[in-house]
Amino acid sequence: MHKELERQLAEYLGVEYISLFANGTLALITALQALNITGEVITTPYSFVATTHSIFWNKCTPVFVDVEPNYFNIDPAKIEAAITEKTTAIMPVHVYGNPCDVEAIQQIADKHHLRIIYDAAHAFGVKKDGVSILNYGDLSVLSFHATKIYSTIEGGAVICHSQEMKHHIDNLKNFGFRGETVVEEPGINAKMNEVQAAYGLLSLKYIDEAIAKRKQIVEKYREELKNLSGISFLPEQNGVEYNYSYFPVFVDEAQYGMSRDALYEKLKAANILGRRYFYPLISTFEPYKELPSSQNLTIAQKAAEQVICLPLYPDLENENVERIISIVKQ
Repeated sequence: MHKELERQLAEYLGVEYISLFANGTLALITALQALNITGEVITTPYSFVATTHSIFWNKCTPVFVDVEPNYFNIDPAKIEAAITEKTTAIMPVHVYGNPCDVEAIQQIADKHHLRIIYDAAHAFGVKKDGVSILNYGDLSVLSFHATKIYSTIEGGAVICHSQEMKHHIDNLKNFGFRGETVVEEPGINAKMNEVQAAYGLLSLKYIDEAIAKRKQIVEKYREELKNLSGISFLPEQNGVEYNYSYFPVFVDEAQYGMSRDALYEKLKAANILGRRYFYPLISTFEPYKELPSSQNLTIAQKAAEQVICLPLYPDLENENVERIISIVKQ
């Protein structure tokens, strides 16, 4: 099941080499190990905390850089100023499935001889100009958690670009075993199990239908909320084929007349569970708040204070979509 799912996913996603993992966090940790990353890793504060934890667990120092204001991805214009002699890698995040400025990030990495590991947890199936966004950088990491558009209940994957690197990653996730009696390198147990893989094979049969249904809901949200004062959402990038994994809206309290948190509580009182995703910023959490780079992240901070993701899943009935929209408008 494991091998078959790797084969089918590589074909579906348009990538050459994929290694399945028990979860996305182990995939991130192993990706850093696979490239032997040390020292400092430049990353974003606007993500799920696993992004930064994976850096910390590899005994590296995360260095936060503010995000750009259009899609809230890491701002390439601010990366270079954060590079020091200790910097070895950049870990950007394709936030909400919106591709980062991969060309600009690659130019910076090439200039300074840095590796790039993309946290692509939200980017399953996303393409830019017909090419999978997973083919950029040295490695890309997916999550197949139950909250993602494609799920193996719990799971993840690392995408690489050579047979040699896949061999190395597969060693690291399975104790370093090659055959029954040979251990090539010190690995851990991070491989996806057969039940997860079987679930993943079934999920893959329905993914296109699920994305199409999500798209319809997103289009309805956009149409109904586009003229509502104080509510904004992210523009779509030209040439990008989206997976419609999330629908974040941003609440300007002065214009809307209510704070993001007040709207969150109002929806919650109606048994509608939005998510303040991402809030709080990773840089404000206890392990990271004293880092020098945790200061002056003004764009990321504003996004974190304004964001709420509205419910979005394939079986969300139209009457409930209407009810959500009605409450937001009220």
